[in-house]
Order: sequence, then C-alpha cells, then structure tokens
Amino acid sequence: MTLLALIASGLRDALTFWLPLACAGCDAPDVSLCDGCRAALVPRPSRRHAGPSLPIVCGLRFEGIAARVIRAFKEEGRTALARDLAPALAAALAASVPPGARVTTVPSSSAAFRRRGYRPVDLLVRRAGRRPERLLRLRRSPEDQRGLGDRARRENVRGAFAARRPLDGAVVVVDDVVTTGATLAEAVRALRAAGATDVRAVALAHTPRRSGSRDESEVIMT
Repeated sequence: MTLLALIASGLRDALTFWLPLACAGCDAPDVSLCDGCRAALVPRPSRRHAGPSLPIVCGLRFEGIAARVIRAFKEEGRTALARDLAPALAAALAASVPPGARVTTVPSSSAAFRRRGYRPVDLLVRRAGRRPERLLRLRRSPEDQRGLGDRARRENVRGAFAARRPLDGAVVVVDDVVTTGATLAEAVRALRAAGATDVRAVALAHTPRRSGSRDESEVIMT
C-alpha cells in the first residue's frame, strides 16, 4: 500500500471514530447498516445484455437502499459495507464462473485510487470469496460516464483497456455498477484480444432501464 493510501485509510478511520455513525441505507443512528436495510441487499441475480453477444450477470438492482449503500461504500470510504454487499456479488459470480476461470476487475484510474485509498471492486471480489487478478490496465483514463448516452459511453471507453499479458482459457471480469454495459464490453474486448477464449461479465448491481423503456433483465433462479 502506498503512503497516500495509508494516509487516506488513516483519515477514514479517524472520521469513523469521531463522527456519529448512521445506517448507510436509511440514516438510522448508531448502526452501520440496520437489519431492514441489510434485508434489502438480499441477492437477486439477473442477466442484462450489452448488445446481442454480451450477457452480464448482476447481483442487485441499483436503486433505493441498495444504491445508497453502494454509494456510501464507494464514495464515503465506508469499506466495512463490503461485507454486506459481498453476498450479492458472490451470487452473481456463482452463476457465472466456469471451472478454472480467472477473475479480474475493471481497472480504476490512479487518481481514483489515490482519492479513495482502495479499489472498491477488488475489495468486493475478495469479500465474495474470490481472488482477483490484475489482468487489465488502463491505456487512458475515460471521462466520467455520468450523463452520457449509450453511443457516447461506448465512444468514451473505446480502446481504454488493454491486457497486461497474453491470456488463454476462461476469464470473468467484474465491475461494480452497470448502466449500458459499455465499460464491461470494452473490458471483454481487451481480454479476448489478448487470447482469452471464454470471457464473461459480472457486476454487483445494474441500473434499471430509464423511464419509458423496457427493462430487459432476466431473473436467474438460484
């Protein structure tokens, strides 16, 4: 861990000690996550599609309590919430990982790592009982995807990732939240270009389709 990451971790610990604790889902006092909000994180594996050839298995819908908890985990440094989010990701991985597959994650930028002091997706994968490998690297840092349409998102991440080494066999690539699937699709492309023969995509959560459009997610029976 770098010096900056250690400092960021120390600051998070200090804030946790001095600031009042509240539920990440509903702001109930004196608890990191209340029982009611924890129940809202029960895994609900479903399959979304990024184009005709890329199914993405997701553990939750990114809305309501789940969305608030994921934001607190990612943006407020509340890393202990990974324990509560991990079952949903574990369920999605269980529905996706073929025998012998390697698990990797969509890489985050150096600036994001310095700001947070940790890699959220890597932490989630470890809490879900898998060992993530750093098989991808950033060739360039895409712009923030928020507010972009489907085509703009695809263009924004085009060519952003490359494999760190030649690959073969099965690889599962994991992200935290999928909206259009453009980021995962580009990660899958880079892994296939490096030689991986069976590449699958998984996300902790997916955003529901915009109002007026059809939600094409398929519930996976477990």
